[in-house]
Amino acid sequence: MFHKEGFKIIFFAAAILVLSIFIIDNYVLNYWLQKGLMILFVILFILIIQFFRNPRRKTTINDNHIIAPADGKVVVIEEVIEKEYFKNKKRQISIFMSPLNVHVTRYPVGGKVNYCKYHPGKYLVAWHPKSSEENERTTIVIENPKIGEILYRQIAGAVARRIVNYAQVGQNVIQGADAGFIKFGSRIDIFVPLDMKIEVELHQKTKGGETIIASS
Repeated sequence: MFHKEGFKIIFFAAAILVLSIFIIDNYVLNYWLQKGLMILFVILFILIIQFFRNPRRKTTINDNHIIAPADGKVVVIEEVIEKEYFKNKKRQISIFMSPLNVHVTRYPVGGKVNYCKYHPGKYLVAWHPKSSEENERTTIVIENPKIGEILYRQIAGAVARRIVNYAQVGQNVIQGADAGFIKFGSRIDIFVPLDMKIEVELHQKTKGGETIIASS
């Protein structure tokens, strides 16, 4: 199962693959070079299609839990001042996604979207400390009836050049539902209240839509 954001890219990649194999088969005379190039293009195509995979996830909806919005690895757990929306202290949890991870973004909580803003910016590597404030990014705030407002931020990395966000202000969203996509390497920051219990550890791998990252 593939994400809809990848349909066009997969189609063009498939067309390039077929054309490349045709050219190699007809114009590359050396047998081993011919087979090596064919294998290379097939591997590149497989890497592209696996990037856009969209596996089904079993989300247990619970308003007392914040779940991971994406697959990846926890790279930051710290108390910070969130400067864009809350302008006060929050606990930040950051998840880094490599190009090999599933890049579907899922809503970490259910509730009403109170804020949504896209920011153009730089393309620092996603694990850079300043990427949260200087890179291209989209900030979304969801108000949950039990936890209150939760902010998550989609951040483009050095490779990622396109953030897709489906959230709209005033919209009611479901925890674990498809919230968007970030293409080719990225990071997501989640800002939660200081009194919430953090359920993950640094370097822990997360599964979007399933891993509980914080609880009330």
